Amino acid sequence: MTRIEKILLLLLPLPFGIGFLTPGVAQEPIASQAAFHFTDPEIVESSGLVARDGLVVTVNDSGDSNRVFTVDPATGDTVGVTRWQGEATDIEALAPASAGHVWVGDTGDNMEDRDSIRVTEVPVGRGDREVRATTYRLTYPDGAHDAETLMTDPATGRLYVVTKGFIGRVFAAPAKLDPDGTNELTPVDEVLGIATDGAFLPDGRHLVVRNYHQAAIYTWPALGRVALMDLPAQQQGEGIAVREDGEVLLSSEGAESDVLRVELPADVRAALAEVPAAADEAPDEAADEAPTDAYEDQGVWWPWALGGVAGLVMVGVLLRSLRPR
Repeated sequence: MTRIEKILLLLLPLPFGIGFLTPGVAQEPIASQAAFHFTDPEIVESSGLVARDGLVVTVNDSGDSNRVFTVDPATGDTVGVTRWQGEATDIEALAPASAGHVWVGDTGDNMEDRDSIRVTEVPVGRGDREVRATTYRLTYPDGAHDAETLMTDPATGRLYVVTKGFIGRVFAAPAKLDPDGTNELTPVDEVLGIATDGAFLPDGRHLVVRNYHQAAIYTWPALGRVALMDLPAQQQGEGIAVREDGEVLLSSEGAESDVLRVELPADVRAALAEVPAAADEAPDEAADEAPTDAYEDQGVWWPWALGGVAGLVMVGVLLRSLRPR
């Protein structure tokens, strides 16, 4: 087999990837408006986002040090920076922790070659501080994954990591983390692919996961999908936070980037008000029964059509190359 033929064979899965990259498309982006913009020139790659106690906390993407920024949404100004010991590998995510604290997820792994990832609980709020923080090592049961999503169950305080593959995979951290050993994550279920952030809703019965262009809402713990929505355009949308009152905020990478306030559609709000699937219901059964009619992956033909055309072209070229000369 020639070198060209080998390359073509390796590229054959690409058409399927094109389809999976867009697992569903809603009809219209949800309504949004700019809540504020980051004024701090040090915030250039807002990745994780947490909104608590009238403040917003964010963290820069890979390449930054161990620090998080507390921002006043009334002005967009940074009102506090927390730094802690050690060197960061690839910080990508934030999640609420105990009162006045956030979890910081050093979970990025683009090459999927890390032996473990790390989470650290640090204090945040007004005023700068340098702290000695406890860091916990987490490992996946099936090898390394890239992940940019860290979530906290408001009812139990348990941490969850969502991987950033074509299909997002939810992993649960142990209920009690060991600061001295390795904490193995437990697989839970699958959610929206290419996940860049996620958060539990205040009711503890739902969670939301976003990627660059979409967000999906699920029941918890059954993980039945309630809605799939197109998000407003952002430079590189990576953050999502849900305030205590249910308001949803979206952040994006980029200097002085806007943080958007989004309004969930009326039918989604109605679905969230319904009683979710029973806690002991199997995730696949809950997904079958979730009220997804309004977001039934409308308009999903074009990614698969594009992938199909690309596949036919590749197969044609491959067959042509295999003809005897």
